[in-house]
Parts: sequence; structure tokens; C-alpha cells
Amino acid sequence: MHMVGPPTMRLSSLLALLRPALPLILGLSLGCSLSLLRVSWIQGEGEDPCVEAVGDPGVPHDPDSRTGLDQSDEDFKPRIVPYYRDPNKPYKKVLRTRYIQTELGSRERLLVAVLTSRATLSTLAVAVNRTVAHHFPRLLYFTGQRGARTPAGMQVVSHGDERPAWLMSETLRHLHTHFGADYDWFFIMQDDTYVQAPRLAALAGHLSINQDLYLGRAEEFIGAGEQARYCHGGFGYLLSRSLLLRLRPHLDGCRGDILSARPDEWLGRCLIDSLGIGCVSQHQGQQYRSFELAKNRDPEKEGSSAFLSAFAVHPVSEGALMYRLHKRFSALELERAYSEIEELQAQIQNLTVLTPEGEAGLSWPIGLPAPFTPHSRFEVLGWDYFTEQHTFSCADGSPKCPLQGASRADVGDAVETALEQLNRRYQPRLRFQKRRLLNGYRRFDPARGMEYTLDLLLEAVTQRGHRRALARRVSLLRPLSRVEILPMPYVTEATRVQLVLPLLAAEAASALAFLEAFAAGVLEPREHALLTLLLVYGPREGGRGAPDPFLGVKAAAAELERRYPGTRLAWLAVRAEAPSQVRLMDVVSKKHPVDTLFFLTTVWTRPGPEVLNRCRMNAISGWQAFFPVHFQEFNPALAPQRPAPGSPGAGPDPPSPPGADPARGPSVGGRFDRQASAEGCFYNADYLAARARLAGELAGQEEEEALEGLEVMDVFLRFSGLHLFRAVEPGLVQKFSLRDCSPRLSEELYHRCRLSSLEGLGARAQLAMALFEPEQANST
Repeated sequence: MHMVGPPTMRLSSLLALLRPALPLILGLSLGCSLSLLRVSWIQGEGEDPCVEAVGDPGVPHDPDSRTGLDQSDEDFKPRIVPYYRDPNKPYKKVLRTRYIQTELGSRERLLVAVLTSRATLSTLAVAVNRTVAHHFPRLLYFTGQRGARTPAGMQVVSHGDERPAWLMSETLRHLHTHFGADYDWFFIMQDDTYVQAPRLAALAGHLSINQDLYLGRAEEFIGAGEQARYCHGGFGYLLSRSLLLRLRPHLDGCRGDILSARPDEWLGRCLIDSLGIGCVSQHQGQQYRSFELAKNRDPEKEGSSAFLSAFAVHPVSEGALMYRLHKRFSALELERAYSEIEELQAQIQNLTVLTPEGEAGLSWPIGLPAPFTPHSRFEVLGWDYFTEQHTFSCADGSPKCPLQGASRADVGDAVETALEQLNRRYQPRLRFQKRRLLNGYRRFDPARGMEYTLDLLLEAVTQRGHRRALARRVSLLRPLSRVEILPMPYVTEATRVQLVLPLLAAEAASALAFLEAFAAGVLEPREHALLTLLLVYGPREGGRGAPDPFLGVKAAAAELERRYPGTRLAWLAVRAEAPSQVRLMDVVSKKHPVDTLFFLTTVWTRPGPEVLNRCRMNAISGWQAFFPVHFQEFNPALAPQRPAPGSPGAGPDPPSPPGADPARGPSVGGRFDRQASAEGCFYNADYLAARARLAGELAGQEEEEALEGLEVMDVFLRFSGLHLFRAVEPGLVQKFSLRDCSPRLSEELYHRCRLSSLEGLGARAQLAMALFEPEQANST
């Protein structure tokens, strides 16, 4: 037997403690050893990093030069330039560009220039514009002399001379001067050429812009070598931006030295003589394919591979032939898109089996997002019921209204599509004919598009002629297509806003609070806005010996002018027995220029900087009028303010009432008042145009009666072609107040006023509690 002494016991206990960490210690030791060994190899094979490298005696030494690896790494490292402003120089405000694209130096991809003439501007050039203009960012038409009338929607540039060389030279000069810094590629074509626009745009997207390129259908000069080629103008050609910049100084010399009856030959000789660059038909694996259309050839019967894959077709003798070519190529592109969709759907269906959900996770239609899944009852998307004649979801809240306009066309298209798909699936065994639509449902899903469920009464006809009535339910989906940016006129936040406040004698006391809020929200932050008070006197108010009901308002306005020097608060006095909003606006409109931006307010409105900015941005002259929906607080007696969350005695937050503003916290209840439309932003010129149209359609007594039942928003809605933008405005918050509805209002306006007042009392739950609590107290 061997006895283990104390040193041996301590060693064994130490090894027991270090045993879990032994792999880590061994790994670190091995890693450090390999790293040191690798460093020694690198220093042995390469140069000493501590010794400055001596370059080739024939090459000048750059002290900042490094190896290729280091240089490439340096290209991706940001270089921070510290801001420094010379204190001795006056400060100059930095002028920002209108668009961020200009500040970043980004350029558009392709500009298309069409060479036309006075004789074909209204025929072939119009056909070109209708077939390809919507595919390109900009399309210009260049002609020597244009007619007295330019076709609508076309940007035509006239050079004043019909000579071919002159026309080509001035066209290139114009492109360089006005668009040389904005586009990467320039495509020049004739008006007797049909261009397959999507293919041309894809070609330009695949080519590198950092090179001089002259791409098109290469043709040989008569009597010249094979290397001297020019691009045939009938099939179009691409010029890179860098080539256009190099060519610009040589245009004047080429115009005097080169004689040619064809502009494409003149350009080819100019490029070869001055820059030594000829036309190529293929570059970077991209082939410019074209097709020469024979005379009297039917595009519908043309099926050669050269035709089907062509970028450009020439010559096109008339506009009708241009449209037929466009129809044929559009059908080919549509068939190709459908075939690609079917292939992708088959791939998705095959891969769905490998997903965790399996086939249960496959949505219909295949490849589109699944329907929206609501997380609460407030997020459920409702269905709108309709028949072939009526819809039961009306914009004005009516239970039933006629199905007309775009809605009727939409329903008809859905029914026709359903019938077409049924016949495509079951023919030739069955052929279906529609008898009538039994029921129809539709809803808009923001993740998918417009969904339809149709109950159709069909008549099925067999191959033997037997007929039978069938009722079938079908589901359809109109998916959301590519999102496009709508062109909108440019607006700015620097526009001056003219606030207009009509005041009745009964509202004079409330006007003092409005003026204080106007001073705090507009005058204090020095907003670019003015205020006009429209004082409406009754028949017996403000006369001789009678007190002025607006004396306090005038004194408060004078006090604000004294408190804020340079401020001018104008007021106009009007006497009317039954004031109409339109009549009052007529008085104010005559006192201001046509470019004035009006903000029509009420005595309960509290304007601020955010509200004024949204007024400037949403009201667009000649395009759109803006009528915001304000937030109306409930009656505090029926809907008392709840304690703030976390305060003593505060229980769990009850749900906010429908229409309440979530940004104002759970302690404030209210609703967005959709019935009120007294506040609006619009330009004076748009109002005058709508008012003139109203006067033209309604005359005499009929106009007088109509003005009694119209507000300014109704005038824009019925007698103006502008867009009417109606949206909630969280910045407009009105405190609760008891408001009387004048019995002199029309029946519709009085009904809207009463409905607005009653709905502003409180939420349904709060009104119910106000009714039941007294009954419970009496019962106990």
C-alpha cells in the first residue's frame, strides 16, 4: 500500500479544479503559437513593414501609395471632413436644392429624342408619343419648323432649319446644354420607328455608364472600310453621356467640314473623324436587335425570331401601323409575363411542401400575400354588399344607393372576368352564360387588393345542347399592381396664409379666447399668416343708439397690434339677416388677390404652426382644396377626465371611445367631427372659379335658394373640378361648448349641425351611464 503525502494531495486537488479549463488553455496556447508562426512567415517572405519601400527608379514615388489590397480597403473607408467656418468672413446661408436627387448628383437613366418634321408632327410623332411616352422619364421631339398648333402633351423643340446636318447638330447641342448633367444615356430615333420601350429601358439598365458607347444597327459607309460604321437612324441608336460630352466641342467643325444628306451618316462621320469611335451592334454581351419591316407586311402574321426579339422596327409608314405594332408587342409581353407567373407559381407550390406549415401555408392566389389577419374586432375588414343595380354601403351613410360610375364598371368587370374564367376552365364540355347576379360582396385588403365574392345564377350548356340553371359562388382578387408616384404640383411652406374668421354677435365673447390662442400659436412664433375678422351684424345690431356687440373684439384686436409691432389685424363689417358662409366668403374674396391662400376658421378653432403648414401643403392652387376634420372633445360633465395612468387612485385604463385621439392620452375623450365642414384651406382663384361656375349653372332665384343651403365645401364639391381632400387633423382640437343651430339654416345644414352637437356630447357608453345612474340611485 502506498501512502499519498500532503504535496501530492494538493497537486491532485489543483488538477481537479483546472480540468474543466484545460481545453480552453490548450486552445489559446495553440492559437497564439500558430499566429506567431504565421507572422514570421509573412515577414520572411515580404518586406519589412518598418522600412519604407523604395519604388522603381523610373516611376515617381507616391508617399501615400500602398499595396493593392490596402488601396482597395482605403476606398471603402469614410473620410470625415471637419466643418470650419472662417470667423472673418460673413456667414452665408447654405442654399439647399429643391430635390435630394440633385444634391446627391444622381441622374436619370434614359432620355429619348425623336427627330420629326412639320409634316409628320401631328401624325407619326403623335403615334410615337401615345405608344412609348409613358415608359420613359422624358421624351423630346425635335423639328426644323413646327406648325401653328403643337399637339397636346408633347414637348416640341424647333430649331428653325430643316437641313438634316443642322437639325442633328442642334439636337445634340440642346441635349448637352439642357440635359447633359441629368441623364446617363440618350436614345435618338426617328418618328417612323417603333420602339419596344421596356426592352430598350432594360438594355440601358444593363450597360455600364463609364465608357464612350455608340450603339445601334451598324451600317457601312459607301466606299469606306469595315471599321468605319455608322448607326442607322431609322432603327435608333444609344449615345452615352461621356461620349456626348466629348463630342460637344467638335460639333461646329463637323457641321462645316462634313457634307451629308442623312443626319445619321453625318453623325457617324463626325464621331469617326473627331473621336475615332464607330457604331457597334453588340457590347458587354448585349445585342442591339432590330427588324426591317417589309412594305404591306401584317404585324399580326409576323412570327420570325428577329421580329419577336427586336428592340426597334422600321419603317412605319402610318400611325395605324404604329398602333398595330404596339398591340402585337404588348400581347407578346403579356403572354411572356403570364408564362413567367405560371412558372413561379409552380415553383412556389413545389417548395411549399418543404416549409414548416406545409401545403396549409399556401395562400390563394399563389404568390400573393395571405389575407390580412385582424388581431382585434376593431381591425376586422368589413365586406360591402351590392347587386347589379344598387350598393348597400354609401359614402353619405345612406343604407342604399344606386350603383353607378366607376363602381358599376368595377362590378361589371368582375362579373365578366368570373364568367370568362369559368368558360376557360370547363370548355368544351360546358359553356356558361350569365343570367343574373344574386349577391355580391367586396372589400379592400391593403395587403392584397380588392377581393370579390359573387353568387352567380348561370345557365350551363353541354356539347349536346342541354341546358340547366346553376347557382355558383366564385371568389376573385384584383391584386395591387406596381405602386406609382402620382405627379403633384410643387408646394412650399413659405406661402402666406390668410385666416378668415366670420363672427356673429352671439360669438363675440368666445372670440376673445380665439384671439389669445391666435397670438400664442401664430404671432408668438412669427408665423407667416394674417387674420381678417368678418363681423356680421344683425338687422338691429350696431345701429344708432344701439351698443356695438363687437366692441370688446375690436379692443382685443387693437391690443394685439400694440403688443406685437408690425401686426395688422383687419376687420370687415357686414350686415345680414341670415348670413350664409358662401355669401360671407364672397365679401372677403373681393378684398384679396387671386393668389391668396385662405384658411377659413371658426371661433372655436385654435390654429398653430403645424396646422398652418398642413394647410399650405394640402391646398394646391388649381389642383386641390383641403377641408380638415377637427377633434371635438366630449362634454366634461358626461365624460369626466380620468386620472392619469400611475397616479393614486387610477385603475386600469378603460378603452378609448371610437374616434378618440390616441395621441392626447387616455385622460381626454372626444371624436373627430365628420359632420362639421366649416374649416377649410383653398386658394382665392379656385374659389372664384367655382363660384363663377355656380352662377353660370344656377341663375336668379334658384341661385339665391341654393346659397342658403350650401357651405364653401359644398361649392367646391359640386361646382369645381378640383380634388377635395378631406382628412382628420389632430392639431385642430376644439373644447366642448354648447352651440346653437340657427333655424334659418337649410334643412340639410340644420340636420348636420344638430347631429354634430349631439354626437359631441359623449360616447355611447358614457351617455348610457348618464341615463342609468339616476335610475339605479332611485331604485336603491
